[in-house]
Amino acid sequence: MHDALKSNSGYHKELDEALNDEFLRRTLDTFAVAYRANREAVFKEVDERGLIAKVADAKDYACQHMEELYSQFKAEAEKRGVHVHRAVNAAEANEIISRIARENNVKRVVKSKSMTAEEIELNPALEAQGLIVDETDLGEWIIQLRHEGPSHMVMPAIHLSRYQVADDFTKATGTKQDSDVQHLVKVARVQLRRKFVAADMGISGCNFAVAENGAVSTVTNEGNARMVTTLPRVHVAIAGLDKLVAKLDDALTALLVLPRNATAQRLTSYVTWMCGAGPCAANADNKKIMHVVFLDNGRTEIAKDPLFKQIFRCVRCGACANVCPVYRLVGGHKMGYIYIGAIGLILTYFFHGKERARILSQNCMGCESCANVCAGGIELPRLIREIRARLNEEQGAPIEANLLSAVMKNRKLFHKLLKFASFAQKPFTRGAQFQRHLPAVFMGKHNFKALPAIANKSFRDRWPEIAPKVQNPVMRVAIFSGCAQDFIYPEQLEACVKILAAKNVAVDFPMEQSCCGLPLEMMGQRKTSIDVAKQNLAAFRGGNYDYIITLCASCAGHLKHHYPQILDKDYALVEGQAFASKVIDFSSFVHDVLKLKPEDFHKSGQKVTYHASCHLCRGLNVKEAPRALIADAAEYVPCEEEEVCCGFGGSYSVKFPEISAQLLEKKVTNMKATGADRLVVDCPGCVMQLRGGAEKQGLNIKVDHISELLADNLKK
Repeated sequence: MHDALKSNSGYHKELDEALNDEFLRRTLDTFAVAYRANREAVFKEVDERGLIAKVADAKDYACQHMEELYSQFKAEAEKRGVHVHRAVNAAEANEIISRIARENNVKRVVKSKSMTAEEIELNPALEAQGLIVDETDLGEWIIQLRHEGPSHMVMPAIHLSRYQVADDFTKATGTKQDSDVQHLVKVARVQLRRKFVAADMGISGCNFAVAENGAVSTVTNEGNARMVTTLPRVHVAIAGLDKLVAKLDDALTALLVLPRNATAQRLTSYVTWMCGAGPCAANADNKKIMHVVFLDNGRTEIAKDPLFKQIFRCVRCGACANVCPVYRLVGGHKMGYIYIGAIGLILTYFFHGKERARILSQNCMGCESCANVCAGGIELPRLIREIRARLNEEQGAPIEANLLSAVMKNRKLFHKLLKFASFAQKPFTRGAQFQRHLPAVFMGKHNFKALPAIANKSFRDRWPEIAPKVQNPVMRVAIFSGCAQDFIYPEQLEACVKILAAKNVAVDFPMEQSCCGLPLEMMGQRKTSIDVAKQNLAAFRGGNYDYIITLCASCAGHLKHHYPQILDKDYALVEGQAFASKVIDFSSFVHDVLKLKPEDFHKSGQKVTYHASCHLCRGLNVKEAPRALIADAAEYVPCEEEEVCCGFGGSYSVKFPEISAQLLEKKVTNMKATGADRLVVDCPGCVMQLRGGAEKQGLNIKVDHISELLADNLKK
């Protein structure tokens, strides 16, 4: 896998291999569904957002005072007989641990699970010194036997079946092993206990390093970590500097979140605190030889970065992988380098090379599931977008990204090209909604859905004819159309205008508006993204609008949240915030501002199901409004996994069609299972994906925007 990250073609071959692994798909599917339900249940007992905020505050404090806390920890630990070291990089950390082994005549080493040890590739370094190194976490031992890396930060062997494990244990023991899980656990227990007894040195990770008393901790569901830290005469704990916390209370607060987020448990089986070198009869002074090695490896520089320093809030729970739709399909070996999931994409950039990060960082569709569950409240999607922007600035952007950037920067040219496309497509559409006659050579992996036709007449060209004349309006709003609804689905905007006019709302459509810029942001084209944002601010300037309504959840999220972020050091900061404060999605406006009720609709008997667009339900946290509106206008039929991504992700579906296709297949299957006549969404990109999938499969189900459902059933 590591070699595959050197080229796009190699990486896509690896993805195909994972997608064809039926066991992996089935296992991760089962886990993802169960995890979401169990996590929701276990967090009902606590103030989730309050706890996450406390964890973030404590970790931010530790980041800002890293040097002070390190000095305090070192002083307190050394008072208690512990040797404390600090390594600048991976090579120095490995040398320190190797030296400790030599000085203490160590021959055999047992280890408990440690992602920091994985980061520095400790095992090969120790083995090169002639040491025998055995992992003792069950999952880690299994993948060590297979010469693999972990596929999850908490469950390293989640990708393997019991039959594969039985084969591995057969090879390791020289005896044919049954695939019964309990039998395999007993085999592992027997094998590992021999290793514990024979070991001279134990190496553990560290979940928290408490400065006020010099204590280190391990948080596990197996007893192996306690064996590693107690039985051998030498114990080395390895910790990134980001594991420092000021007080024991900070760690205890994090422990209310960590197990709930990692495995949906209230508490793990073992939480161990080691405060000083404990007794050990094997040593002459009856004291354990205990060392703590702190790893920098770029952490002190990251701590100075005003944006990326928040990655030190990570408690290594793995939840960002648990909810990631891409991880769910391809697993951790394809969704990370050493660290897994969204945080892994970011850490790869800092710890393991920018070339690897360039390919990995593209494999995020920005669905915001990770940010929604992060135990430290890290802005993971934002940081991934920032890495893309930095990589483009440092290494140059791909040619196709530069071409699109040049076109989108020039609004008039961009719109002329779209209008030209509406004429150029006619041989392939013949008046239909879809590109029906495209040669197969143009499709390739994209043949999993029908592609939409560009409208014969854009919304902006229709506007002079349909602009409502409202007398004594209750408020004045503007419509932000976005590209897709302006040029592909103008009927969605017309439905919105019909509703607004019926409720005596004055509507404006500023003609100078352009693309929101999110596609540019997702490609790392930050400079052009800012240019486009400025164009849109200028287009809406002076309108004195009460609200700026958009029918695209992705546009709404970008305008409302990202504009103030990317314009942070720009003259338009204040204007950008004022603009963002007026942006509202269509469903929230209709439900919460206009307050449409059941009596405003002729309720049809049509069965209507719903797909919750990622940037609506998570990015904007709008959940109830669209469902209530559907129930007001028709018979609402809930769909399984309504809030799971459909796989569109804008340019993501172009870059990773193999993954987009699988996510769409799952959504279409769930959609069919409802027996609904119609599916509605709040985002034109989702319409494009889901309507294209339904058309390709010949389904007799209408897919459109929620505005069209409401307009169809609105009382005159």
